[in-house]
Amino acid sequence: MAQHNTLGNKGEQLAVDFLLNKGYAILERNYRFDKAEVDIIARKGSVLAIVEVKTRSTADFGNPEEFVKPKQIQRLVKAVDAYVTENALDVEVRFDIVAIVKTGTDFSIEHLEDAFYYF
Repeated sequence: MAQHNTLGNKGEQLAVDFLLNKGYAILERNYRFDKAEVDIIARKGSVLAIVEVKTRSTADFGNPEEFVKPKQIQRLVKAVDAYVTENALDVEVRFDIVAIVKTGTDFSIEHLEDAFYYF
C-alpha cells in the first residue's frame, strides 16, 4: 500500500477513536454514493455529524482543512441527502472536519465543527 494511503487510513482510525472518546456513535465509515465518499457519519444526540478527515504528514503546505474543495462539498451534500433519505432520519446535519497533522511520531488532532455550510 502506498505511504499516503497508510497515513490516510491511520488518520481515519485516529479520527474515529477521537470521536468515540467525545461521545459520538459511529454509524458509517467510507459511505459511498455516486462519486462521493463520506469518511465518517457519526451521531451525537440529535446531530448527524458528517466528518471529512484530512491527514497530512506536515502543515508546511497548508492546514489539512484547507484541502476540502467546493466540488467535494457538493458531492458530500448529495451523498448525505441520500443517506438521510434512505434511513428516514429526522436529524440536524452538520459538516465537520477532523484535521490531523503528523508531528514526528505523534499526531495533532483538531475537530472543526460546522466547518462548512452547504446551500
